[in-house]
Amino acid sequence: MTKTTEVASVKTHRAVTSRRRTKASGTSHPRGRRTWGQLLRRATPWLFLAAPLVLLITFTYVPVGNMIYYSFTDWDGISPDRNFTGADNYVQIFTRPELFRVFFVSFYYLAASVAQIAIALYFATVLSFDLRFRNLFKGLLFFPYLINGVAIGFVFLYFFQDGGTLDSVLSWFGADTDHAWLGDPESANTSLAGVSVWRFTGLNFVLFLGAIQSIPGELYEAAQLDGATRWQQFRHIIAPSIRPVLSLSIILAISGSLAVFEIPYIMTGGATGTSTFVIQTVKLAFQFNKTGLASAAAVVLLMIILLITWIQRRLVPDEKVDLV
Repeated sequence: MTKTTEVASVKTHRAVTSRRRTKASGTSHPRGRRTWGQLLRRATPWLFLAAPLVLLITFTYVPVGNMIYYSFTDWDGISPDRNFTGADNYVQIFTRPELFRVFFVSFYYLAASVAQIAIALYFATVLSFDLRFRNLFKGLLFFPYLINGVAIGFVFLYFFQDGGTLDSVLSWFGADTDHAWLGDPESANTSLAGVSVWRFTGLNFVLFLGAIQSIPGELYEAAQLDGATRWQQFRHIIAPSIRPVLSLSIILAISGSLAVFEIPYIMTGGATGTSTFVIQTVKLAFQFNKTGLASAAAVVLLMIILLITWIQRRLVPDEKVDLV
């Protein structure tokens, strides 16, 4: 056997041994391995999104679909029988004054939302500058939002009752305290709206404060060098910069004023003309066993909120603000 033949035999033996080892270790198809790795990398984001998507569909979209279906039936919420009634529930909502009248109560909370946005914007602007005890004031303003709504309702229920905290404070200044704050629709709705201002001002305050603090400090320094006053800084620097956040606050204010529930339900239960659309919907479903009609009312409320949001977005579109 020649030397060349011997070398070729050794190389062939090494090649066969290498293939056997590769096959035994499961790496005989590098292209297939690369394809599986690419598929796994592409599927990884969807694997992370699978659980949230399942929860979102199960607890949001499926209940909304069922609610829309129930709105076309006369279901009482208990019986297995669900008779299709068409648009009769929607006709009742818009033709029965006692069902649609509760929407006017939302104007009290809408006015309160305007007040709380103005108050929150004022304090966010003031406390964004270097002031003493500003962290203390930030905590005081945001603290009411951390309290549970039910607890707030019970606290202010005693606050507004006859001879309660408010009457005692007014008596110190010689004011007439012979007034039932929750006894007539006008004063009751005004009082309840005032409670909502106290509770939700902190949320808007935090949103505005975060937006204001994200403004580059060089802009304030340049404005001070030019002799700009605080009002001019607010008008030309702060207001344009927080426009998207202000637009978001307006949307939340409108939708929140239409969907008020906790405070009036705890404090008055919807009596004395304080019933909101959500309270009426809950009573229709669980007190009068008219789940179909209540579902139609919920769908109407949802459509109104979406419509108002769409109109607001069309009238005040988001614009990219570039102040630098």
